[in-house]
Amino acid sequence: MGEIMEVYLDNSATTKVYDNVKELMCTVMSKDYGNPSSLHKKGIQAENHIKKAKERIAKTLKVETKEIVFTSGGTESDNLAIIGVAYANARAGKHLITTKIEHSAIISSMSYLEEQGFRITYLNVDEQGLVCLEELKQALCDETILVSLMYLNNEVGAIQPIQEAVQIVKEYKPSILFHVDAIQGYGKYNIYPKKIGIDLLSISAHKIHGPKGVGALYSGEKVKLRPNIFGGGQQKNVRPGTENVAGIAGLGLAVESSYTELDAKVAKMQALKEYFITELKKMEDVKVHVENGAVHIISVGFAGIKSEVLLHTLEEANIFVSSGSACSSNHAKGNNVLTAMNVEAKYLDSTLRFSLSEFTTQEEIDYTLKTLYNYVPMLRKYTKH
Repeated sequence: MGEIMEVYLDNSATTKVYDNVKELMCTVMSKDYGNPSSLHKKGIQAENHIKKAKERIAKTLKVETKEIVFTSGGTESDNLAIIGVAYANARAGKHLITTKIEHSAIISSMSYLEEQGFRITYLNVDEQGLVCLEELKQALCDETILVSLMYLNNEVGAIQPIQEAVQIVKEYKPSILFHVDAIQGYGKYNIYPKKIGIDLLSISAHKIHGPKGVGALYSGEKVKLRPNIFGGGQQKNVRPGTENVAGIAGLGLAVESSYTELDAKVAKMQALKEYFITELKKMEDVKVHVENGAVHIISVGFAGIKSEVLLHTLEEANIFVSSGSACSSNHAKGNNVLTAMNVEAKYLDSTLRFSLSEFTTQEEIDYTLKTLYNYVPMLRKYTKH
């Protein structure tokens, strides 16, 4: 007998690094290892890698290179956007708006600001995880300085109506800044901040086949940010500290590689997702929470089975999935996203997230389906109600 197939369907948690990214990072660490702030040749070589990464990212977003700030990842990008804007613009007002289903990096930043005397409005979402635009309209006031909305939800894949939301905000008051957590959407969709009216946008390398521990924030030229970190003046003091040159170079190349032949990659994932959903629906008491969402995320409730039990059963078959956000799974609390969507109680603690990548194959999906067909009825049989 051959080896059991390994199936990785947790790409929303993190992704396999591209081979070309790994090679570039090794070159930077072993050859072009100078400090980018140094004035000698080694420093200039390192600085050139940073410049190249900025160009690659700016090209995909259709923005200026000077509007890209490198960070330690998506969490820091979100923190810098939310807290940096709040403190830099507090004189104009102390009201911020977000939704109840944001990533913990946003929710935690907002909670911190509440402790500092800011007022936060958390918008509701409907049963498809979409923000209510009418509620957004009602929430805006003279004190509002920032609205933060994720491009697509990392747990259920709901794609938010960003363009319409930006329009509502800017028509009410053009000076209100609009931030988008695009960490799950970037690399899967073409996003053009200036065209839409987005002022700040967060991205992360390890969601797009780049390294962990590096990300970026697009911050429009006119946006005022107060830094969260203080140091040697790098990156115009917005995010000082010696740059992670290897990580930044890896991020830049991962961005370029992700957007190469993007349409074909998206079409492949879409086809696999639709096939997977069609086959899942043949099972009893199975609920796909958002069918028309992100191309790579499928959130599925299996009534009668604890998500953790099914997750570990799949793991034994060498299939790796998650029971929600990898970040939120570190906290012992209920699923706030599914609760906010008014998902039936029987699915709240029995939901798994299957997330695809450009490397996912039909064979892997078929093996996963076969495993689910075999084990779901058996696990339900032994579950005591």
